Amino acid sequence: MNLTEREQRIQTVCLLVLAGLGAAAGLWWFRPVLVPFVLSVFFAIGLTPVVDFQVRRWKLPHVLAVATTLLLALVVLGGIGLLVSTTVRQMAANADRYAERLGELAERVSAWLTAAGAPAPSVGGGLFGLSAERLGDLLLRIANAVMGILSDGVMVFIFLCFLLFGARTRTGPAAGLWGEIEPAIRNYIVVKIALSAATGILTGLLLWMLGVDLAMVFGLLAFLLNFIPSIGSIAGVLLPLPVVLLDPEATWVTVVAVLALPGGVQFVIGNILEPRMTGKSCRLHAITVLLALIFWGMLWGVVGMVLATPMTAVIRVLLSKSDVTRPMARLLAGDVGAVVSGAGSGDADLNLD
Repeated sequence: MNLTEREQRIQTVCLLVLAGLGAAAGLWWFRPVLVPFVLSVFFAIGLTPVVDFQVRRWKLPHVLAVATTLLLALVVLGGIGLLVSTTVRQMAANADRYAERLGELAERVSAWLTAAGAPAPSVGGGLFGLSAERLGDLLLRIANAVMGILSDGVMVFIFLCFLLFGARTRTGPAAGLWGEIEPAIRNYIVVKIALSAATGILTGLLLWMLGVDLAMVFGLLAFLLNFIPSIGSIAGVLLPLPVVLLDPEATWVTVVAVLALPGGVQFVIGNILEPRMTGKSCRLHAITVLLALIFWGMLWGVVGMVLATPMTAVIRVLLSKSDVTRPMARLLAGDVGAVVSGAGSGDADLNLD
């Protein structure tokens, strides 16, 4: 590679970095509109096969097929939102009982520290000063946050209606670049939903067998949090722990089982089944996924963390279509040598998609 080509490559990379920074600023600035729109696009990708199936197999008109699909989606999402909101409000109503258990746990910790010869902290007003009023206020804030997410769903639904009603029934796969992106994203969505559902069901059943309060709710939360890579799985395992610690009848064996059994489910599904089932639909290195999680989380919050993996996968596919940006696509896939050595003639032989 001569000097001119090196300078051209450096200039291109610098321009891409500047363009990326500008795009990030735009994504953050227009997030009130972009977040529901991008969500609606992903929902449309996942629901389009359901619409096409009704049109081809049941010979329904396209409008009727879209209407039934939207109704089914509303029922499922509405049921999940109602269950989460009702549970949080019930927990807020039982704040006094949880605060009392917090006080008992604080007394046990204080007695243990005293027996060990360490200075015991004050337990007045509940553990860490968390009184019943503060606990109730915290739970109500969580409920309000859930309702806020549901209110944003109205705009998502409006965008989704336009996307589905405006689309045409296809008899075959899409052509061009979208024909490469859409199957990969759809495969990721289907596999993620299926494995998240399995994670939630198994977690809920295991916690129910262990006698944990709100076991099915924690199963539902495990299902929802599993859409956030890495961090969501850890949070899904740790969420039942405070409830178990507040249970006066719980033993250390129960505490260990509550952590170990759902943790084992998360490990097997997340590290063994999911990589095999997703295949090359995303093809992102683990470090890339973690950095994407941080980046999109900073821009769009929880929704960005959920969409981090598929959106980064789309960016990788786009970068792989140019000889100049193909090394960056290989870098996202974990091929560090592609950036060190540059894009050679062998890049065209590498199937990035």
